Amino acid sequence: MRRIASARFTSAAAAAALAIVAIVVLAPLTPAQTSDAPPPSSSKLTASPWLSTLPAPPVTRSVDVTDTVHGIRIHDPYRWLEDLESEEVQHWVDAQNARTDTLLSQVPGHDEMYERLGELFEIPAIGQLWLRSGRLFFTRRDPENEQMVLYVRDSPDADPRVLIDPDLLGDEIPVHLDWWHPSLDGRLLAYGTSVGGSELSTLRVLNTDTMEHLADEISGTRAASIGWEPDGLGFYYTRFPLAGEVPDDELFYHRTIYHHTLGDDSSLDPKVFAYEKDMTAWPSLSLSRDGRYLFIYVYMGGGRNDIYVKDLVRGGGFVPVVEGLDARSYGFAIGSDFYMLTTLDAPNGRIVRVDLNDPDATGWAPVVPESEHAIQSFSDAGDKLMVLYMENAQSGLRIFSMNGDYVSDVPLPNLSSVADWTADYTEDDAYFNVTSFLIPPTVFRYTVSTGVVSEVMSVDAPIDVTPYIAKQVWYESIDGTRVSMFLVHRRDLTLDGTNPTLLSGYGGFSVPRTPGFTRNRFLWLERGGVFATPNLRGGSEYGEDWHRDGMLDRKQNTFDDFIAAAEWLASEGYTNSDHLAVWGGSNGGLLVGAFITQRPELAAAAICDVPLLDMVRYHTFYGARIWTSEYGDPDNPDEFDYIYKYSPYHHVDDKASYPAVFFTAGESDMRVHPSHAMKMTAKLQAFASPDRPILLRLERNAGHGLAARMSRMQEQYADYYSFLFMSLGGEPD
Repeated sequence: MRRIASARFTSAAAAAALAIVAIVVLAPLTPAQTSDAPPPSSSKLTASPWLSTLPAPPVTRSVDVTDTVHGIRIHDPYRWLEDLESEEVQHWVDAQNARTDTLLSQVPGHDEMYERLGELFEIPAIGQLWLRSGRLFFTRRDPENEQMVLYVRDSPDADPRVLIDPDLLGDEIPVHLDWWHPSLDGRLLAYGTSVGGSELSTLRVLNTDTMEHLADEISGTRAASIGWEPDGLGFYYTRFPLAGEVPDDELFYHRTIYHHTLGDDSSLDPKVFAYEKDMTAWPSLSLSRDGRYLFIYVYMGGGRNDIYVKDLVRGGGFVPVVEGLDARSYGFAIGSDFYMLTTLDAPNGRIVRVDLNDPDATGWAPVVPESEHAIQSFSDAGDKLMVLYMENAQSGLRIFSMNGDYVSDVPLPNLSSVADWTADYTEDDAYFNVTSFLIPPTVFRYTVSTGVVSEVMSVDAPIDVTPYIAKQVWYESIDGTRVSMFLVHRRDLTLDGTNPTLLSGYGGFSVPRTPGFTRNRFLWLERGGVFATPNLRGGSEYGEDWHRDGMLDRKQNTFDDFIAAAEWLASEGYTNSDHLAVWGGSNGGLLVGAFITQRPELAAAAICDVPLLDMVRYHTFYGARIWTSEYGDPDNPDEFDYIYKYSPYHHVDDKASYPAVFFTAGESDMRVHPSHAMKMTAKLQAFASPDRPILLRLERNAGHGLAARMSRMQEQYADYYSFLFMSLGGEPD
């Protein structure tokens, strides 16, 4: 992959996308196509007898470590692998990495896949959007970039300027742009960077006009929430404790809100809000555009949060807007009117107007009622409300008056998602990024006063998508619940039960799985593969009830939905157990771990990225205790009971035949401890069949998202697909 110092658009198509083009209607959008693209192959997989000659994994010593938890004896023979500072552990990791590298590099077709992935990763990507006083901030990655670059377009007709290119901030160890917040006039930018994927951000401030940095630097600003004051002289922000401020085992908790005046010593910044009731709570903030109202959102997880407001003009303390209610709520203020989306008495969401002079729930005025489709988010756009719905796990964008009268729908392509959007009541324009399985990211401008939609930015994707089809199907889960699933494959697919099929899922934390353009996936599709992703309970595709039906004591529903998807794919003739692979990361890694320990016979291969697997001890690492509202608390005997029943690490059966499994972990991952993947690897390797190898890669200088640089991702995905083709029968014919 090419790498040059400056970030700029180089292709004619990309350059043309910098200007506003002719007005279009979104419905007929089609992806970029080219006759130069290599024709997709429809070949199936062949046998790989050489697998039986692969080297054995390194020997892992077993230690007799046993805990008695709520009366149950828990054996943990590989707990010594939790000590990442241990020299023995590091040698063990090096041996595992070496074996994985050697094995996968020898898979027939590996080099060809690596080259094809290089071409696919050169397809540009568009990320976050943010509109401020007519300036459009956005992230984009082009072929010459290893990571997303932050740009600003100072006016609709201006060329974009580079603000932050993280590739220029690091050398051998990558520096990542974690988050960024422009001031209201767009003249200043607060942003956070971290080293090696740790997400332990340091806040800095950039003058976007002069491109000079201010002297202000603030540590501990992981995933910071920022509220700029209207005059740009200061901001409210969140940060975590620094070493010495709290006990070491609490450094990932006690998220607190401070105020910073530019030029002041940040160590003297006054504390504004701390939630003393629960150190695991997650306060975030917003400041009304006029600077009068400071809102604090305290997220307790499990689909609920409190909201407090402080009138900075009138003075006084924080007043509860939402407190102690079993609902998720957020909003924005226009004057003393607070427009709020809430799931209170409305699991699919409704929008109400709250009088900040008297915010009691009995006086909330209805604006947009709950409907059969879940509201995903909403914003003020000029003098209108812009509401993003989830309609059968796809996006629907609808315009209402500020009083809730329906105005119109914004047309979107079928099977598409609004990946990101930005709007403001002071602007007549709103911007949104549309994508789908076969449609690369495209940014559109919606002019509120006219209702006109125009394309403003797209990417050059030299892929002929005409041989493929994306569709939605429905199947029944184990308890009879109907679950939707997206499928992508060749149009001429033969349902003979032998198609290599990749089943991917997540199912947790109210995160939806929606249509999206994934560049590397075309390597799989070109070689005759089927891609399937179900909308599992635990996500938000069908509202808050859908989320809650896949959490805490109902978490098994998530796993059952995934298992049922695998069974449906086989029963409908798409694949069989010898040609099915499953893939998931983070909470999706837990999903894969539960799948392979509960129904190992259903798949031949599994990729388990940065997973949670030891659910008895998950809450003891880093800041993972904040997830107890989603999974339950193992220290609580009632909650331990249902957690332990599915904990993958504790349900490995040495008499079972497991799929080939590729575990990954990030050395700098501060969300999920790498030992989850390491301990599970050791446990499975102790008796795994040589023709279904158990592999581990601990990615150095990488965090929860693993490799962020495109060149390393190219290598990483070449190994992923080599593993899949190897495990499902071999290289393509």
